[in-house]
Amino acid sequence: MRVYTKTGDDGTSGLIGGTRVEKYDLRLESYGTVDELNSWIGLIRSQPVDEPTKDLLNSIQSNLFVIGARLATDLSKTDLSARLPLRSEDITKLETEMDRLLDQLPPMEHFVLPGGSNTVSYCHLARTVCRRAERRVCQLSKEVAIPAELIRYLNRLSDYLFVLSRKVAKDEDVDEVQWLP
Repeated sequence: MRVYTKTGDDGTSGLIGGTRVEKYDLRLESYGTVDELNSWIGLIRSQPVDEPTKDLLNSIQSNLFVIGARLATDLSKTDLSARLPLRSEDITKLETEMDRLLDQLPPMEHFVLPGGSNTVSYCHLARTVCRRAERRVCQLSKEVAIPAELIRYLNRLSDYLFVLSRKVAKDEDVDEVQWLP
């Protein structure tokens, strides 16, 4: 199989199901942003974080592939939903992990400025890309049917990435810089 197909040379891209859309289509912007997020998650997973975190990040990356595939599917042509599930348990898993991490962290009293170390910064970059993905998917949901759990997952994931940034800062003994206007 070749990586290049030349079918996109006309400025269009194919959805799963065969429908061709413009490369600037909101659907492509949505799943392209999810793909970008997946790359940032991979960068975090490549950092010196503990094994349970790496395992969860690996699971998150798999879920992001599911989300991307679902966003790339023209449901009028084919339905991959049954084969590509995103379950409420996936959202609960993020919430449970956030609760566990928050029990180890001091309470938030101020906003914190992103930064402190590369890994902390990567978490914040991933968080902001996740927020953008969520905005794009919410916008797309006004045009095509998007499962509610998909949007909820992205929302929880951005929260998890923020909590992870704080946990990494603590593990690396990096001071969180409070935003004091």
